[in-house]
Amino acid sequence: MCAKSGGPAQNQHFFYVFSTRSRVLTVCHSNLWNMRKLQRMWCWLSQVIIFVIVPECFGQRSSGTVTFLNPPESPNPDYPLRVRYLCGDTSTVHLQVLVTFDTGSVVTIFKRHWPCTAGARRIRLVLIRFPDWLVYQPDWRIPVSNWVLGCLLRAWVSRGALAERDRFPFANAVVSLTVPSPLSRPFKQHVLCPSWEAETRWRFGKNRWQCPAENEVASLVTSLYGSTGEPFGVTKTLQPYRNDLLEDLRLKAIFHPWCAFHIWVLLTQPCRDGLCGIVHHIDSKENYATPSLFLTSSGHIHVQLQGENDQSTAFLSHFTLALGSWCLLSFELRGGTMGTIAAACIDGHNQPVVDSSDHMFKMSVKLDDTDGYFVVGGGKFTKGIEGFYGPVLYYRTMIPSINMYELHLPQPIRLVNLSGWIQTCQEFKSKLNDQISDSSHTHTALRLTEGCVDVYTELMLRAGQASSRSQCDPYRPSKRFHRRLTAQVIKLLLHKYGSVDPAAVGRVLYSAVLRKLSSYRSVRVMGRLMPSLLQAGCLGHDGALHLAAVLYSSGLGVEKRPCKSWMLSLLAAQRDWRLALLRLGHLHHVGDEAVPPDPDLSYAYYSNVAKQTLADRQQPSSKQTFVESIHLNDEETLKAQTNEDDDIFHWLKLQARNGAADAEQTLGRMLFWGQQGVAPDIPTAVRHYERGAVRLQDPVSMYDYAIVLLLGQGVPQDVPRAVTFLKKAMDQGFAPAITALGWYYEQYERDYQRAAELWEQADLLENPDAAMNLGVLHLQGLYPGQPADKVKAYTYFLKSAQRGHMNGGIELAEMWSRGIPGLVARRPVDAVLWAKWASEHNGYLGLVLRKGLNAYLKGKWFMALVYYLMCAECGFEAAQFNTAFLCEHSPTGSLNSSFVTQCMLQYYNLSIQNQNPTPYALVRLGDLLYEQHSMVRRDLSDAAEMYKRAALLNDPQGWYSLGVLVQQGHRLSATLLSDLDLQQHYFADKRTLLTALYQRCRESGSDESYIPCTLALLASHWHYLQEQGPATVQLVSALVIVIATVSFFKLVPAFLRQRSASSRRTSEDNPPENGRPQELPTEQEAPPAV
Repeated sequence: MCAKSGGPAQNQHFFYVFSTRSRVLTVCHSNLWNMRKLQRMWCWLSQVIIFVIVPECFGQRSSGTVTFLNPPESPNPDYPLRVRYLCGDTSTVHLQVLVTFDTGSVVTIFKRHWPCTAGARRIRLVLIRFPDWLVYQPDWRIPVSNWVLGCLLRAWVSRGALAERDRFPFANAVVSLTVPSPLSRPFKQHVLCPSWEAETRWRFGKNRWQCPAENEVASLVTSLYGSTGEPFGVTKTLQPYRNDLLEDLRLKAIFHPWCAFHIWVLLTQPCRDGLCGIVHHIDSKENYATPSLFLTSSGHIHVQLQGENDQSTAFLSHFTLALGSWCLLSFELRGGTMGTIAAACIDGHNQPVVDSSDHMFKMSVKLDDTDGYFVVGGGKFTKGIEGFYGPVLYYRTMIPSINMYELHLPQPIRLVNLSGWIQTCQEFKSKLNDQISDSSHTHTALRLTEGCVDVYTELMLRAGQASSRSQCDPYRPSKRFHRRLTAQVIKLLLHKYGSVDPAAVGRVLYSAVLRKLSSYRSVRVMGRLMPSLLQAGCLGHDGALHLAAVLYSSGLGVEKRPCKSWMLSLLAAQRDWRLALLRLGHLHHVGDEAVPPDPDLSYAYYSNVAKQTLADRQQPSSKQTFVESIHLNDEETLKAQTNEDDDIFHWLKLQARNGAADAEQTLGRMLFWGQQGVAPDIPTAVRHYERGAVRLQDPVSMYDYAIVLLLGQGVPQDVPRAVTFLKKAMDQGFAPAITALGWYYEQYERDYQRAAELWEQADLLENPDAAMNLGVLHLQGLYPGQPADKVKAYTYFLKSAQRGHMNGGIELAEMWSRGIPGLVARRPVDAVLWAKWASEHNGYLGLVLRKGLNAYLKGKWFMALVYYLMCAECGFEAAQFNTAFLCEHSPTGSLNSSFVTQCMLQYYNLSIQNQNPTPYALVRLGDLLYEQHSMVRRDLSDAAEMYKRAALLNDPQGWYSLGVLVQQGHRLSATLLSDLDLQQHYFADKRTLLTALYQRCRESGSDESYIPCTLALLASHWHYLQEQGPATVQLVSALVIVIATVSFFKLVPAFLRQRSASSRRTSEDNPPENGRPQELPTEQEAPPAV
């Protein structure tokens, strides 16, 4: 059996025993070694015994010795090696340098031998000449060699002068040299210069060494992630290596994996299901692949692996993960036949508690990390853990050497300090419970003095008087408690309800903070109220955590602390607070000074909110309001805001009573969703739907009424009547009714053929719901006569999303987050955009937006700023614009000037990142860049870019501001002029360019800008004539300009009156469709579609 190994394999294994290589070389050789069979391992062990242990025994009995006095650390060009040797008899000293390649071959690159006679110790100087291909980088003269795994310097003393080593030499010495990678070696300074032909051949030839920089460690999670225990997580896919050597090693290691996973995790709750996902791998066939780690309800780790024939094996760790502490969970695969699962939990400053368990597999494990995708947390097939993730690393072709007893928390975990908050919060809750207990006891005692109580209560009160806790006034906080507002809340709740729940204390604290903010109307009170806000968050009010995070992020009234803001958002997001999930999704989308951009992590948060938005829309409540994108500089939209007592609302009711179908639709939808300032009132909305459907036979109202009948929203469910109205609306060609009728056949009749026909018919009418439903049929293989087809489903989901369907956008984002192998490429950035778009329709976000708008309309500027700031941090464009607008128009002295500038710069800048930026924000940001501030340097080029973007949106202020820049001597770039379609004026004089800009300003179509732009145009001509002509010409020109100006002021009002009359005639000739008043927004939202 040993003879079958051959000579090269023996030398190779001998090299592995004695060498101490660098990280990359260890990986390479370990992978080669792991591919050996068990028989050859036994042979290798026997050779080690023969070649190492036996020679050592003989060497001890022999009087001969050989050692290296100055062995090199790595190969050098000409190295003088000093060899000290002693011979007890006539013999020969041998010196060799061996090199091992990745092909498995071993080559001798240097050898010497000399005779040795018995006598005293001697020292011989040997000049070792290492070849250039081992010392220098490849170039035009030095060829590219095979990848060198290691280099061995050895010497021995033997009886003969043969080059091969004796089986039992008298003495030996072995030193392993570190061989740098080819691109990390120095260049050789050649004496001769290369010819042109040789240099050209090297630069463009196939022999040029190309090694792209690639990381063998994949980051599945780069920072921190709050897992809610739901089927949402971070999805990552890995690509093959571009480097041929690394890719070859990866392919060889598929059936003999040598890798490691390091997962930082903090559990807040045990697993509530049978298994909760920690990290799992899904292959292209949607099966669990290697590795898949789950948390059991008992706290153990369930590890599932996939074998060569797609068979699975699993084992369970003997230890459990602790709650409330950061733990490093390590899983290592060693050659496909052995796995190690270990955990090191850090509790405060104590030494880590380490547990580990090994497992031998009965079959060879397979791991192809480019097949399918990895999920950290919950996914499509399982829910995730309840807790937090730190960095998650996957070592693809290596197993790092770490000491689990000397662990240090990664930097993101140290910065955020979640475990510190959890510990402090637990201490606060403990003190609060003591306070509640003492207060309840004394409150009951006071009731006892006022009236009769039962015998049991009296006995309990007497026993409670012997409590070991110090007695104090329950309504006055002790010196150690220092929480006056909390004590007042406890007193209030006891008097009102007779008992106190900590969660109720948190809710009342948050309401008290908002009331104080509304009454003070100043940022000065923020610092005093922040402790109460944090206490409310600790007691379970996630809205308080979100508000505190927003204040720390923006610096409104408190010191700006990004890391603490991040921590508070993580705490609220982990408890599934929608606005906190939105904020973290936005934070990882755009990045921050403490948080790097990560589209996969951003999508994990956005997908959670998007799915909840779909569920929320099926269950309307007073806590939700329709999301309206209203900018505070849009006066027309602000005038259209109404309420139940407003003239617009009463006018709509009058129109509805007079039989206007459009008025019935508008009233129904305003009341159903709470639009335009009207409070949600679903029963009243349903009555408007019913009147429009029954009395007016309006197809839109019939559809809306049928939907609420199908779902039973605000009215008892009545499916037959709903179908009747849907058929009537379908007969009038209303596409949504066709789709809803198809849903009825699919859900109630199970007639997929008829449902598909109706949906195909509605899809031709470009109905978004129809395309969505067809995509589901193709995805699940329910389309009659056709198998499941992900690509067809993807096509329909894309079509549905582009038509504005929320669920279609969510499904499209999910497909882009994972991709379809070989068919649809993975597009994580675009997946984030679609998930973000769907998430921003959430009704809880709409409620806060409505509160901000109502506060603004009532003149409560400060509360409007607080509410809009809460939404701006969630990434909503209108809220970002309104926050900057409120800062810009803040009352004198209410905000610090530096904060105002920072607020405008930050939120105007964020708002223009949207696909449809507001021209006002572009102009104001350009003005900020034009001016000189302490927080931002003056940059006229960036200011011109902002003005250009506003001008391209046909904003007259953008054209006017560009003219001001030119008038002040700033030269516009050729690219900018080309974007404005004014490239012909790049070499023109200033007057010509100003004329073109101000003419564009005047022609922008705004009546308000016509006169200013015309005056600016006349002024530019005036300045030009002053600079160019003599005194006489200037006088004549002045007279001409005066006459033109007088004529201008006489003709322009007549011109404007003519335009106004023309507009009125056009409006009369083309009345609003269905009688809808012009001041109302034309885009409304229907009840939830099916």
